[in-house]
Amino acid sequence: MPHAIAPDGTRLAHQVRGSGPPLVLLAGQANSHRWWDAVRADFHTARSTVTLDYRGTGDSDKPDKPYGTEEFADDVVAVLDALGVGRADVYGTSMGGRVAQWVAVRHPHRVRRLVLGCTSPGVRGVPAGPEVRAALAAPDPAAAERTLLDLMYTPAWRAAHPGPYTVLGDPAMPGHARRRHRLASARHDAWDALPDIAAPTLVVHGTDDRFNPTANAHLLADRIPGARLRLLPGARHAYFEEFRAEASPLVLDFLTAPE
Repeated sequence: MPHAIAPDGTRLAHQVRGSGPPLVLLAGQANSHRWWDAVRADFHTARSTVTLDYRGTGDSDKPDKPYGTEEFADDVVAVLDALGVGRADVYGTSMGGRVAQWVAVRHPHRVRRLVLGCTSPGVRGVPAGPEVRAALAAPDPAAAERTLLDLMYTPAWRAAHPGPYTVLGDPAMPGHARRRHRLASARHDAWDALPDIAAPTLVVHGTDDRFNPTANAHLLADRIPGARLRLLPGARHAYFEEFRAEASPLVLDFLTAPE
């Protein structure tokens, strides 16, 4: 598997599929590129897709030192540099949306269009409720996983799709990397920088997302100049998978619309 080299020497595994103008897909916290397995082919009618394993996940290096969403954004650019990609569309969901914000702010000339899904501006956003945080921190891992599944998908969809699921975290991550991912996402704060985003932006969110409350979509759309907001009724956090029949065409229409 090819690797790019981050500015600090960390090796970053990356994957390219399909053909056409590049679309970078950024996964959620503590997940590798497998997060996108179920839907990445939806974009290959008009785009090639570029994914990476964040530092700490997949086949990338797993240094035991602080991580941050700004550093993850610079890692994305290191991958683009290694691939010889000057400019790309960027679609990030959950923590990947936080990373995508920094890609657009720190490297504006590298981002053609930006899609932010089920994400937030960070510490000045709206947090999950205390009951959600307590359930996810349950000492019983199986109970915490059941809670996470319920936050990701509706019961009806889970009944029809019993798994395996690829959005529950990279099972091979070492503990130190998992903790550092959690802190990186929790400390994200792009509030003051959001008005500097110049790329045309689409914000997508499920109306029933309790993991990353839907109010954050409105905050992002209000802070980013000219941003468009689309809410998917009934969708939870993994809207891009359960509601792919609506979400993938919505994103593609935005990316391929005339400039």
